[in-house]
Amino acid sequence: MSNAVPVSAAVPVSSDDYVSIQRLVNRYADAVVHRSAEQWASCWADDAVWDLGRGRLVEGKDAIMKLWLGAMTGFAAVVQTVHSGDAWCAASSEEAVGRWAISERFRRADGQSGLLLAHYDDTYRKVEGRWLFARRFLQVHYGGPADLSAEFTNNREALLARGVAADV
Repeated sequence: MSNAVPVSAAVPVSSDDYVSIQRLVNRYADAVVHRSAEQWASCWADDAVWDLGRGRLVEGKDAIMKLWLGAMTGFAAVVQTVHSGDAWCAASSEEAVGRWAISERFRRADGQSGLLLAHYDDTYRKVEGRWLFARRFLQVHYGGPADLSAEFTNNREALLARGVAADV
C-alpha cells in the first residue's frame, strides 16, 4: 500500500509546520548517522507504521525500534543525507503528508560498501504540539555499489509497467 502524495492537487503546509517537519526529517537522519536510538525513537508516534517495502512492514514504535536496532547491527557505518522534500496538508490541522529524497552511503559489518538512493512517502501527526512520523514508506530507487552499476527501480520502463506517470 502506498501513501504517495498527489502533489499536483496538494496544499502546502504553513511555513512554520514545514520547518517543524523538516526538522523532524533531519533529526531522523542525524540519529541514523550517530546511531542514537533515543533520538531516532523520538521521531515516531507510538502507533506508527514503518514500511521498508518488499513486505517489510512493522507497526508500533516498539516493533519499529526493534527492527531498527537489529538492522543497525549490520552496518559498520552509515551516513544518511536528506535532499529535497515538501509537506502538504492532510485531513486535519494535526495531520500532514510529505515526500523527502534521501541517500545513504554505508559500509556493512562485513566490509561491503554501497549506496541507497530513495525517497520516503510520509504521514505526520502532531502529538502534544510536535510533529512525529505516523507512517514512513521507503521507496527505493537504487540500492547497490557506489559506482551505480546496479539497476535503478525508477527507470522509465519500470514506472510505466507499474502504471506510474512517466511524463518525459
